[in-house]
Amino acid sequence: MKPTTIGIDLAKQFFQVHGVDEAGRALFNKQLRRKQMAEFFVNLPPCLIGMEACSSAHYWARKLQGFGHTVKLMAPQFVKPYVKTNKNDAADAEAICEAVARPNMRFVPIKNVEQQGVLALHRARQGFVKARTAQANQIRGLLAEFGIAIAQGIGRINREVPDLIEDASNELPGMFRRLVQRLLDHLKALDKQVDEIEAQIVAWHHQSAQSKKLEKIPGIGPLTASALVASLGDARSFESGRQVAAWLGLVPRQHSSGGKQNLLGISKRGDCYLRTLLIHGARVVIYHASKRVDSGSWINQVVARRNKNVAAVALANKNTRTVWAMLAHDRQFQSDYTPALAAA
Repeated sequence: MKPTTIGIDLAKQFFQVHGVDEAGRALFNKQLRRKQMAEFFVNLPPCLIGMEACSSAHYWARKLQGFGHTVKLMAPQFVKPYVKTNKNDAADAEAICEAVARPNMRFVPIKNVEQQGVLALHRARQGFVKARTAQANQIRGLLAEFGIAIAQGIGRINREVPDLIEDASNELPGMFRRLVQRLLDHLKALDKQVDEIEAQIVAWHHQSAQSKKLEKIPGIGPLTASALVASLGDARSFESGRQVAAWLGLVPRQHSSGGKQNLLGISKRGDCYLRTLLIHGARVVIYHASKRVDSGSWINQVVARRNKNVAAVALANKNTRTVWAMLAHDRQFQSDYTPALAAA
């Protein structure tokens, strides 16, 4: 019997493979080494393959697609309910095989090599930014132990700390001065890494037509635009802009029962990095909108009814829907755009 659906539990060296036929009968559930994967699947007839969207999933998805198979990726939390008993590789592979065949399953878009490369730059930059913040806080905390307070902001550390090291009137010991200088040099090195990676991202942004198109939306700059294009992939894989907003955790959580609707705060699902970029961009738009006299603008009306935090999330949600519409329907941004239904 030829398998029609296969579930793969990915790992570093050993992969568990579970296959079933058209009637859903199990044909095999075996373990393959990494070097055996290509040989095994290249000799199989085209079939549906399911995998969890985890480490190396996009690489294997592209490789198996090259062999003529249909590959679909799923979020691990959607696969877990199909695990029947105890968790092990064989049970996980069987659960993946069962989940991928469900007609109402939600799938993760498969990223190409370029998209993964851009996202790698974003992840590396994010790591350097966190390390830079931690280093700045360490310098500020060590100086506070000697009664020296530095105001918030990394720029203030770069400006004020060198003068403190050279100031002979304070009681800082020589070994401490040398230590702070070492930490300050490390901070500058991290800052340089952030700037260089950001320049690479901006350079890719200027080469991407889709990314440059998204930059025209207020609140979305080169960093956010490039991250959105690389993360979304084919926007048409999402049914609507609201589905993208839900994918990013920008819609309310629900705890409803008995016909009574109970909406909570935003779900905060999906990519925290993307959601943070969108919300921070929305805060900048709100800040500049508050400086204008025009109180009839949509964002100023939201701020007047609620507060700036709610308005920032609302604008991030709106921008996400706009991004989907522009990418899925190949449109340009229009600040005065009115939906046809509303116009009618």
